[in-house]
Amino acid sequence: MIHPKLFDNNNENKNLNFSENLYKGACVKIKNSKKTFQVIGLNIGKEICWVREWPFACNSKKTFALEISQITLQIFCSNNSSEKLSTYEI
Repeated sequence: MIHPKLFDNNNENKNLNFSENLYKGACVKIKNSKKTFQVIGLNIGKEICWVREWPFACNSKKTFALEISQITLQIFCSNNSSEKLSTYEI
């Protein structure tokens, strides 16, 4: 499930659509970071999600909460960290 146009900072109605299209397991980019993160939990009502860095190390348990509005785009999750990721820009 990949959605090319997920988020528009200038339109709150599109925010709702973005929240509805976001799903557990999605890989995303977030503001102020060049890293890729994977969504591991969602609270659409509070517009919060929990993410971890992708690809993740099995011994790492570093997750953090993030406002959904901080997500800039959704990308294809690759199992191979050297493989180029397909991105879908806003």
